[in-house]
Amino acid sequence: MTIFHLLIVAIIQGLTEFLPISSSGHLILLPGLTGMADQGLAIDVAVHVGTLLAVILYFWADVRMGLAGVPRMLSGRIDTPGARLAFLLMIATLPAIGVGLVLKISGLSEALRSVAVIGWTMLLFGLLLYWADQKCPTTRQAADWSLSDAIKMGLWQAVALIPGVSRSGITITAGRMLGYGRHDAAKLSMLMSIPTIMASGSLLALDVVGQANSQLLRDSAIAAAFAFVAALLALALMMRLLRSVSFTPYVIYRVVLGLVLLGIAYL
Repeated sequence: MTIFHLLIVAIIQGLTEFLPISSSGHLILLPGLTGMADQGLAIDVAVHVGTLLAVILYFWADVRMGLAGVPRMLSGRIDTPGARLAFLLMIATLPAIGVGLVLKISGLSEALRSVAVIGWTMLLFGLLLYWADQKCPTTRQAADWSLSDAIKMGLWQAVALIPGVSRSGITITAGRMLGYGRHDAAKLSMLMSIPTIMASGSLLALDVVGQANSQLLRDSAIAAAFAFVAALLALALMMRLLRSVSFTPYVIYRVVLGLVLLGIAYL
């Protein structure tokens, strides 16, 4: 792959992974709408690694606390903030893992990769985000995250396996429905992304084992580095803006893109 192609793929993944506009939808659309060759699973894994490192770095204090709590959680003691966070993140990730395996084994994941599907999900789930953001009151903070909330947000996260839904978008929507403020809903969504990206990246990696060569490793390293920088910048900007700006700009983008894609699909 050329450096330009790697740069485009990495920037799209980095910018859209944490913004509520669907990274998978954009990556599927890239070859379909531009004529570029599909980047392949190895590059998909690489850009996932880049975005994973970005969110870990940005939320390092919370990640460190959760990692410190893993031994206590595994021993059955959910009696510290770190152990509680690790336990809730594990619970929130299970639905996506289960649904993801079903979609992969059944072959439905490929059937959902269409312009029409992405158009509808962009539009409908964008409007749902707008409704939740504008109508749901803020009554809770991230520290109030409970087992019930983790299960509910985890189930919504599983819906994001449909291209165009947006993992961050649907979990932020769920957080706003549960009464979390914009910033706290986004923070919980981003923390939930860490084990989810690790799980999805590992699943993708199984499909590319044995394909590695020096050229592919070079391309993967470049893509991961570009995705890391793009994701870190997008994440930092969004979290800063959410203290004073709503999700409406993202909703407008989703609605416009959704309508354009539906026009392409049906006209």
